[in-house]
Amino acid sequence: MAYTHLRDALLVLDIRPGEPLHDETIARDLGIGRTPVREAMKRLETDRLIVAYPRRGTFATPVDMTDLGMISEVRRTLEPVAAAGAATRAGLAERRELADLARTVAALDPTALDARELMRHDVSVHRAIYRASGNQHLEDVLVRLDNLATRIWCLVLDRLPTFGGHVGEHVALLEAVVDGRADEAAELARVHVEGFEQAVRAVL
Repeated sequence: MAYTHLRDALLVLDIRPGEPLHDETIARDLGIGRTPVREAMKRLETDRLIVAYPRRGTFATPVDMTDLGMISEVRRTLEPVAAAGAATRAGLAERRELADLARTVAALDPTALDARELMRHDVSVHRAIYRASGNQHLEDVLVRLDNLATRIWCLVLDRLPTFGGHVGEHVALLEAVVDGRADEAAELARVHVEGFEQAVRAVL
């Protein structure tokens, strides 16, 4: 619970880049002990979402726009692998979950939702596809990369008027995965990642 709470706050920049994190304060706010908070912070450091400095403290990592190209380079290769894997290996229950997500995303009204709420739907779709790929190692890598990409998104969200359309792209991707169209799912995933990079670069 401590990990999920902190991770989500870091992803959507509710905890701002460079902001200090105090385990005692976090534990008090969550109503839990300091030990689970410290364990959560160790995981978040491995995820490169926070950084600890000896005698200085622990801070949310900066969002470095120079990482955009490197993150996108890896995601362009691995996101299609995950999408094709999900289309090939997902079980019936996973396909039902993905179909439900497709219907949820299709019903979203971007004009009525906060951009961060749209971002949470974006994250949910990616996580579901990674899980459905059936490859835990691939899932671990992509979750970490998507975390970093999400923080970049959130830094420029107010300058992205077409973000709702970007989230809407997931409908076709999810449907391709559910229907087992692996090649199409892979291509849609690649285009989606490229669109992310192009949209961010356009406002930098």
